[in-house]
Amino acid sequence: MQDFTNPALENLIQLAIDSGASDIHLSSGTLPALRVHGELNYVKTSAIFSRESLEKFIGEILTSAQLERFNRTGDLDFAFTYGTQRFRGSLYREMRGVSLTFRLVPTVIRSLDELGLPEILKTMAYKHRGLFLTTGPTGHGKSSTLAAIISEINHQIKSHIVTIEDPIEYVHSPALSVIHQREIGADTENFASGIRHVLRQDPDVIMIGEMRDLETISAAITAAETGHLVFGTLHTQDASQSIERIVDVFPPHQQNQIRLQLSYTLLGICSQQLIPTQGVKGRVCATEMLIATPAIRASIREGKVSGIRNSMLTGMSAGMHTMEQDLARLVREGKISQETAQNFAYDRAEIERLLGMGGMAGMNFAGASGLAGFKR
Repeated sequence: MQDFTNPALENLIQLAIDSGASDIHLSSGTLPALRVHGELNYVKTSAIFSRESLEKFIGEILTSAQLERFNRTGDLDFAFTYGTQRFRGSLYREMRGVSLTFRLVPTVIRSLDELGLPEILKTMAYKHRGLFLTTGPTGHGKSSTLAAIISEINHQIKSHIVTIEDPIEYVHSPALSVIHQREIGADTENFASGIRHVLRQDPDVIMIGEMRDLETISAAITAAETGHLVFGTLHTQDASQSIERIVDVFPPHQQNQIRLQLSYTLLGICSQQLIPTQGVKGRVCATEMLIATPAIRASIREGKVSGIRNSMLTGMSAGMHTMEQDLARLVREGKISQETAQNFAYDRAEIERLLGMGGMAGMNFAGASGLAGFKR
């Protein structure tokens, strides 16, 4: 067990681990807070940490290079290990001094089945080339989904996997695959540079922690075009918005070309949210799945967002479903309430229509009509 000079911090970290918290919030002069099952609460039994005690703690967990970067910029994303527990941290300055948020990264990489994700996601691990995206809000399981897919490849396929992350969260041990994990700032300058260099390293699979700018998105599409299997994340709400975000990041004179490239390289998009369960405290994953069928590819080329949505609504046999359809399924299974489904729906009118169908009678869900690719 790693030793810190402040026992109260050790106690807080242990409390977070024991209570199943996802995040710890520390700020100078205020009580710490824990997020458990999506709900944030102050730890009223804890000590209030001074600016000096937090800065001392920060000095214990950062390398000298990280500390220099934080002192220069006032912001830092990093990862560290406490005992056997790994954390992803975000450090920043604010009016009262320094603040730190760190997320507990599970030490065991859960499988796609254990995460309760659609069965069709597993097929993406066995593709030879193309681009697959996971999207959704921060803290809703995108990293866990990608880690599960990478683990599937690592344990089932002989390939060379390279991940580019900021920072490295889940640590993969080589199994059947050769796997290298690179961290922004420590192992490579930025995402775009890391992708450009990885193309010379004989990769089969490339995982990009976040596609956040034009250079990174362009490099990712190029990598997929040149015969690599590329996985990445976007902070977008749904599948249609994800495609629009990718196209809109490019100058207008390049957008038609990007639509064409994307229509050829895209494999699919999984948009996900962690939804509070009813009854027992916890969260369950709701997803929206887009699979790049010929109809979807045509809609991308032609810039027809409505066509993408219509194809998803009618594409259950291909493994597609909308967020509203999945939320309705979770209501039908008794996992979430109707009110929660309405609050988390992308299209409130659509979820209200689905929830008014007498228990979703006539919905072609898995287990009722054998929905292909939507097994739980």
